[in-house]
Amino acid sequence: MPDTVFDTIMSIVIGHEGGYVDNASDPGGRTKYGISQRSYPDVDIAQLSLEGAKAIYKRDYFDRLSLDVADPGLALVAFDAAVNNGVGQAARWLQAALGVAVDGVIGNQTKAALAACTGDKAQEALVAMHAARIYMMANLSTWQTFGRGWSRRLAHLPYQAAGMTDNNTPAVTEQPAAG
Repeated sequence: MPDTVFDTIMSIVIGHEGGYVDNASDPGGRTKYGISQRSYPDVDIAQLSLEGAKAIYKRDYFDRLSLDVADPGLALVAFDAAVNNGVGQAARWLQAALGVAVDGVIGNQTKAALAACTGDKAQEALVAMHAARIYMMANLSTWQTFGRGWSRRLAHLPYQAAGMTDNNTPAVTEQPAAG
């Protein structure tokens, strides 16, 4: 059972990312647990352990976005965006959703807005950020190749975020049935 918000978020994101992939159509190159050779050229991707991936994600994604002070659902959406679209882009979407200066750098103003963003405000920020992300991703040249999988991920993520509770356990783990 996950101990922290980060652990819960990691278990969700790893579920989306999966294991080792070497797809010639992927601009990131070889990838394992979502860690790409392009982003980490000095890492032996094929031999990367889950704990190694978690350490990279904690240091380079979660901590860089200061998600330890965020509403858990918003933290999940921001973290997933950073993993899939880059930390700088995720920071800009997050800042726009929070209504602060958009510069891609998480400074004191963004941290304060993030810490104060709770309840309904957090839900509104989550929706705004997620909508901007979907719009951008649907216009990528790689959508034809990866769009179906991305669509599943993007459709499932708000349900997972909505289920984040004070005890850090996602209440909704399965995608709702079509109906």
